[in-house]
Amino acid sequence: MEYYAHISSDGRKQTVKEHLDGVAELAEKNAVPLMKSLAHAAGKAHDLGKFSIAFQKRLSGLPIKYEHSIGGAIEYSQSTYAKSKMTALPAYMLQYCIAGHHTGLPDGGTKNDTDTTLQGRLKHQNYQNHQTETDYHAYQNEIQLEFPECVQLASEISDMKTDIDIEKFAFFTRYLFSCLVDADYLDTEKFCFPETERSLKADFQAIRTAVNQKLNSFLPMTELQKARGRLQQQAYKNAKNAANISILNIPTGSGKTLCSLKIALDRLLASNGEKKRIIYVIPYTSIIEQTADIFEKIFGKYADILQHHSNYDFSDDNSSDFKNMSEPDTRNKLKKAAENWDAPFIITTSVQFFESLYHFKGSPLRKLHNMADSVIIFDEIHLLPIQLLQPCLRGIGYITKYLNSDAIFLSATMPDYSKLFRHYLPDCSYSVLVPDKTDFQYFKKCQYLNLGKTDFDAILEKAQHYQSSLIVVNKRKSAYEIYQNITGRKYHLSTYMTPKDRSHTINAIRADLANGIKITVVSTSLIEAGVDFDFKAVFREIAGLDNIIQAGGRCNREGVDKSGDVYIFETDEKIIRDLQIPVNIVKSLLEEYDDITSPECIETYYQRLYREKKDPIDKNSIANRNDNIKINITCVPFRTYANQFEFIKDDSVGVVIPQCEEAVKLYHQLKSGDYSVKRKLQKYTVSLKRYELENAIKLGILDDFDTGMLQLTNPNYYHPETGLNLDTTDDKIT
Repeated sequence: MEYYAHISSDGRKQTVKEHLDGVAELAEKNAVPLMKSLAHAAGKAHDLGKFSIAFQKRLSGLPIKYEHSIGGAIEYSQSTYAKSKMTALPAYMLQYCIAGHHTGLPDGGTKNDTDTTLQGRLKHQNYQNHQTETDYHAYQNEIQLEFPECVQLASEISDMKTDIDIEKFAFFTRYLFSCLVDADYLDTEKFCFPETERSLKADFQAIRTAVNQKLNSFLPMTELQKARGRLQQQAYKNAKNAANISILNIPTGSGKTLCSLKIALDRLLASNGEKKRIIYVIPYTSIIEQTADIFEKIFGKYADILQHHSNYDFSDDNSSDFKNMSEPDTRNKLKKAAENWDAPFIITTSVQFFESLYHFKGSPLRKLHNMADSVIIFDEIHLLPIQLLQPCLRGIGYITKYLNSDAIFLSATMPDYSKLFRHYLPDCSYSVLVPDKTDFQYFKKCQYLNLGKTDFDAILEKAQHYQSSLIVVNKRKSAYEIYQNITGRKYHLSTYMTPKDRSHTINAIRADLANGIKITVVSTSLIEAGVDFDFKAVFREIAGLDNIIQAGGRCNREGVDKSGDVYIFETDEKIIRDLQIPVNIVKSLLEEYDDITSPECIETYYQRLYREKKDPIDKNSIANRNDNIKINITCVPFRTYANQFEFIKDDSVGVVIPQCEEAVKLYHQLKSGDYSVKRKLQKYTVSLKRYELENAIKLGILDDFDTGMLQLTNPNYYHPETGLNLDTTDDKIT
């Protein structure tokens, strides 16, 4: 009997053996040398369950329930390979990956389980009964299972008695899963859709030349600009022989973005082909498009740049992002590359990157194996959520140690990660690219003044004395209230505004600043990362030290004035819970240090912050999710941990604002069943917290029209300048 894996729409048939051979070859190609033999074995065995009458009937169209993915896992679980101490760990990896290659990595469970855990599924006797249609053992006539020894891999994981060994086991299992699942997708795609093209291009030599030309175009006229050049040259020099993890800690306004990009290009080109891609990781979607636009203008004609984040739309025919594409069908290639990051230049968010490291589903994890052979830049690394420091740093450490990648940490307020590295990655090495901080003095272009307790009226009065001033507060409601009381030309920025309106406002602010028009801007913290403004004065409500310094970086940015003024203030308003510890630390530092922007003060801040948060940092490990792991490796809770891994603790819900003709048109398309427009609607969406959502529902101003996506139905509650305001009264004449 011939057993088939797939039947194409035009009637062509692919045998199970052909599919297994193809997946095994691709999975091995996906893997680093340490994992190649295991990846090949996983590909060879992942669809053994298709060697059954039940699956063949299902493939022909009969409504038969049959789980084919557990077959290969059962075979390995019953083999002597799984019972030998020397090979038990790779055997368990194969079981997890094969069992989960369709539904995602399962929790290990216990031997008493009868549910969807790995142990529960391995006990399904009907898949092992040779007398039924579910018997898949016909595979033995065509396929020979592989049992790689994986001596080096086993030595890396050791005896699984420590958190480090368990974390490594979990990482290697996810990595193997990535190699397997992507190979399965690609082999299936190649058979079913042979016309599909995926190759994206980048001329890294030409890119570096363009970046160098851009850097050389900045003429060093002021002392600050000369210092910027010296700091960058110091970083370039030290990067040549740096470790796999590089720390680039230079002040705000010192050109970190292009400096880090040049270092990444130099590292990639010096690798003689070993490094294949650059991945630029940015914390916020609010600034990712700005960075992408800068890169497109500098070297877009030399690279197909993949943007992968929630606001990016691959089907936007009018997007300028495609104007420099080397091929007319590059848009479709980018869309395909977003599935597995098979691209030479990627710009993405921290959420996409780290949740792809710790997910359990195949779709996000497909990207993991393509994080290998890369130079990865982590912009504003200090914004890593404290509760996720352990898994994030471990993940970066494993990628650089085992997957032949380099990482560049980028920040103006860099934490001292040395103690965390020693604790969680004892064999990890890193290099500081700018150890000589002498030139930092030229970036002290502002004086930081503590106003203490005051109120918003006093802040506004003081702000009026400056040609341009920025007021940054902790709450969106506060930003709205201050904006209402500003006289003269004014702007407001907060996440109550749609991304489209925020972008429009940012451009208007830039134009006014360039033209010397007197303005006052009030914003939430979204302005502090990557939005390059230059104000005469900045007023920052007390928050974390990184928030204060980043806000200060928007004052006298180019050092044109002798000194700018950055004011720190506090009001009687209740401090946000997440800011209480950082604020208390900052208050003590304001009393202890004359200069809170000094490297010594920043180091002290993070030392105290991490000490206060030590318990949640230590506990956030997959090894701590199940006490039985150190006794039985079958208990690893992949799915449970992934569901608890929240890079952004977000209980918010998006609401579409039908503010223009395009937004209305897109929502009508959604109502008619075209769900492909959801990504396009992101730029017309505002996020509401759950309690805000409940208030909006009570007001009767929302409806989802059976689309699964809420829309604002009363336009009086939204204004392009200030965004959504649920406290307004609906008394406008329409």
